[in-house]
Amino acid sequence: MKELDLVKITGGTYMMGSPADELWRSADETQQEVSVADFYLAPTELSQALFEQAAGYNPSFFNGAALPVESVSFRQALEACNALSRNAGLKEVYHFEEGAALWDLSADGYRLPTEQEWEYACRAGSTAPFNVPDSPDPQSCNYYGHYPYNIEAHYFNSGELKVQPGEYRNRTVEVDSFAPNAFGLRNMHGNVAEWVISRDPSSAEAALRQIYRGGGYNDFAKNLRSAYRGVAPAGYRAASVGLRVARSAVPAQGQLRIPLPETALAPQGKVLVVYYSWSGNTKLIADKIAKATGADLLELKLKTPYSQSYSKVLDEAQQALFRQDRPTLVGLSAKLDKYQTIIVGYPLWWASIPMPVASFVEHYDLSGKYVLAFCSNGGGHLGQSVSELLKLLPQTRAGQPFEVYYRGDDTLPVRLANWLEAQGLTAKP
Repeated sequence: MKELDLVKITGGTYMMGSPADELWRSADETQQEVSVADFYLAPTELSQALFEQAAGYNPSFFNGAALPVESVSFRQALEACNALSRNAGLKEVYHFEEGAALWDLSADGYRLPTEQEWEYACRAGSTAPFNVPDSPDPQSCNYYGHYPYNIEAHYFNSGELKVQPGEYRNRTVEVDSFAPNAFGLRNMHGNVAEWVISRDPSSAEAALRQIYRGGGYNDFAKNLRSAYRGVAPAGYRAASVGLRVARSAVPAQGQLRIPLPETALAPQGKVLVVYYSWSGNTKLIADKIAKATGADLLELKLKTPYSQSYSKVLDEAQQALFRQDRPTLVGLSAKLDKYQTIIVGYPLWWASIPMPVASFVEHYDLSGKYVLAFCSNGGGHLGQSVSELLKLLPQTRAGQPFEVYYRGDDTLPVRLANWLEAQGLTAKP
């Protein structure tokens, strides 16, 4: 297998992160001046054909040789880089030990880009939220096209938006789709999000979470921003997350340790299913989980409930998310000490968690708990809800989440049983 054709990115200094006035920025996007050296980056996301040729298997949910490979974990992405290097006769970058991957900085093989490199390449000189004027439109970018940038404030008057709502493809597209950015890179926004090396591999965050950037086919435009950081538990696999390979232009010396937290199973012990449900869909799933596992149930109830009108609750939820409200909950228990596993359920609201869930996780100290998420949605899958939840729970272990379209179909019982078993939760006889 010949070497891949990569684009040489001339290094430089830029402001990583987002300014305080950028719409829908997250707290972990604090701006800082960053310098990157020259490096090489693939012009497209890694295709299924190249992944399968190198790794010998194809884990993707959507099938197609020219589609991006997805449903790969962070570790599988590192292993794929090594496989591509071997096949091209290059020196492997990563060496694995218990709980970590050692990055050989002298190796000339393929690797994942760092966060600093990825954002620099994505921006391609832009200081705006995206590398295109205004924001990506659904005709030139693969995302949840019903929700262009700032649609949240204009859902019922979208005519005021510079980019109008458009097509939601609900799947990935070929890796060479759409026009490249100013650096010659395609799909840096959308299609699939891309695993990267944490901006600070020695941080507490990196010891428990992995990072992906760029947003996927099922993301709202706000989560395609150049500065947006997605965080995921160890072993996380999703049809909206893949990879793009890089190479170092100038070999360095030494090694960099990249934490690889093991994918843990739920501990044996008491389980609590806590959920917020507006329409009843999430409650239905919560009840099924509790019945299957013998878990206790806790429904999150608001002192001042949201409207029962769908159109009104859309606006209320959007405003609450924008302000990062923490609505007052009623009926909470004094302690959760007896529970080892907390299963958190919610409807997907504006591609994120409803704010009552944020109130709950900030009311209790869940450090050291094992957390699982499940989500009912109307087509956005998990959105960025798991990422936003885990950002509020920096000291917890987390497993693979579960998502249900509205209240599920005839396959729900089997899917739910398989998910619980995979998490190490023994079903109640």
